[in-house]
This record gives sequence, structure tokens and C-alpha cells, in this order.
Amino acid sequence: MTSTPPPRSSLDPEIAARLKRSADGLVPAIAQQYDTGEVLMLGWMDDEALHRTLTTGRCTYWSRSRREYWVKGDTSGHFQWVKSVALDCDADTVLVKVDQVGAACHTGARTCFDADVLLKDGAGSGTAPSDQ
Repeated sequence: MTSTPPPRSSLDPEIAARLKRSADGLVPAIAQQYDTGEVLMLGWMDDEALHRTLTTGRCTYWSRSRREYWVKGDTSGHFQWVKSVALDCDADTVLVKVDQVGAACHTGARTCFDADVLLKDGAGSGTAPSDQ
């Protein structure tokens, strides 16, 4: 069984032509709280999920495990209202700034990145590069 999403999409062809997708046709989509900069979660989008996100004002992702689209909040009530959408400089990652209502993580946590902190406040032994 493949996890490749359906190829059909209503995404603007100019945007679609710019995207650099993984082998399975997806791009990572980072959800960030628009007013605080807090990184909430990472999901995956194909062209249709991006189109739906751009046109509905709600984040739509492609579930690799369920092999279907899901709109954040439809089952949990923890909605992501889209404020802006941007591509990174390589057009291989989407940044969606959202107004998150409730938890972003499926565990019930505010973000998916607060339970397993590997390094806190730059406490490692390395030093920052100089400005030279």
C-alpha cells in the first residue's frame, strides 16, 4: 500500500509549479502561532491540502497514516484559523501562521514540541559563530 495522496488538485498552477515535493508528493507544513511565534506542529500537505488551506481559512493536512485529508479541529475542536501562508526560500516547506484554538498536539499539549526538549536555552558546549 502506498501513502501517495491523490494527484488531482485545484491549486493555482503557478504555485504548484514552484513546489518541491518529496517522493510521495508532499511538503512539510509548519504551523506557527501568528502573534507569539510559537511553533505548534508539523503536518504534511499535498497540492490539494495546500489549496484547501489557502481557500478555506482552515488548515488542511494529508494524513500519511490514514491516507486521507484532515482539517485541523474537525474532530478535536482545536481549530487552526489561517492568518498567512508562505513558502520557504527553496519552496520545499510551507509555513502556516495560524490562530490556534486549544491544543495543537494530538496528545492535548499546546504544541508538539514541549514534551521532549533535547537542549534548553543553548546549554550545549558549542559557541555561536562570530559575525566576521
